[in-house]
Amino acid sequence: MTPDQIVHTFVDHYHRRGHRDAPESSLVPPPGDPVLFTTSGMHPLTPYLLGRPHPGGRRLVNVQRCLRTTDLDEVGDRTHLTVFDMLGSWSLGDYDIATSLRWGFELLTDGFGIDPGRLHATVFGGNDQVGPDETALGTWTGLGVPVETNGTENWWSNGPTGPCGPDSEIFVWTGDGPPVGTPGTDERWMEVWNHVQMRHHRHPDGRLTPLPTSSIDTGMGLERLEMVLRGGRSVFEGAGLSPWVGPVRDRWNLRGPDLRVVTDHLRSAVVVLGDGVRPGNTGRGYVLRRLVRRALTVLWRDDSSRSLTELPDEPFRDSGQRFRQDPDIPRLRAVLADEERRFRGLLLRGRPLVDRVRARGPLTERDYHWLHDTHGLPRDLVDGLLAGVEPGSRR
Repeated sequence: MTPDQIVHTFVDHYHRRGHRDAPESSLVPPPGDPVLFTTSGMHPLTPYLLGRPHPGGRRLVNVQRCLRTTDLDEVGDRTHLTVFDMLGSWSLGDYDIATSLRWGFELLTDGFGIDPGRLHATVFGGNDQVGPDETALGTWTGLGVPVETNGTENWWSNGPTGPCGPDSEIFVWTGDGPPVGTPGTDERWMEVWNHVQMRHHRHPDGRLTPLPTSSIDTGMGLERLEMVLRGGRSVFEGAGLSPWVGPVRDRWNLRGPDLRVVTDHLRSAVVVLGDGVRPGNTGRGYVLRRLVRRALTVLWRDDSSRSLTELPDEPFRDSGQRFRQDPDIPRLRAVLADEERRFRGLLLRGRPLVDRVRARGPLTERDYHWLHDTHGLPRDLVDGLLAGVEPGSRR
């Protein structure tokens, strides 16, 4: 299936079960929201999970572009992305977790044709505040899906406070041969879908109180699902990433983790720019700046003459279409070129300072703080210089 076919199959499955479309939100949350970016499909729906009536009703479905800064350091493996599409469904005080899991099983096996023998589930096994999720355990057992119980790994929170509850994660076997082990013992089990029961509100003192209504929030990464359905081993083989992988690989001869980091970070930067964020030294602007500079750090490690201006327009155009944006490509390219110029200048100024400090021995935390507070050199930039990134100038 192509990504478009996957989305259509997913949305149609829930339309036939009475769900209505929830509007997609920008990556930038509305004013007053404490988070930097929209991290999941449920984030814009938080007020409705807390009990406010939704104008679309109690059953909703959508596709939401998301960004997770918590995954930045994981990017470079075969499955993690900074920006991705999330397929989501919601029951706002309507059906229960058993119904959600049964419908999810039907979609994966009948709708997407995944062999039930390649599925494994995990459920919440209980803690000192909440008992085990017997309903989810019983539902999976009745469907013939093996189950592993966990603690905090199967408890979902929207932050240190706010709505939370037990979740059930669905994994698909991506290895060769028959499945072995469990998601907790074999990394070839890959998580594709999470079904969360929003039943509790966590207070600043750690107390849990029941929410006015118990709701269901599910989220499934489109790129990971495409990988599973293609029988692939990496999300970077899919249609959503290949328009970037090809040009990056062919122009700069990158392979492995380096190729994946540059591909992910440049695609993510373009999508963030497309939602109106501009590079800066704090907040969202700094996340964007970090994405661009991490990509350049990898590119310049072997050849400081490499430049983002060498990229064709097609990857920019594809990302805009894929994430339902209408980007001004010349403007995006101009912003990236300016960031590249600024980064080269900062490297030129920072190299002598880092060399001088390093001559005294390995850098300490105090050295990092001095370089940042006195000279404006963030840790990741200093680490790049220590790794041998040469600022140079374009030949």
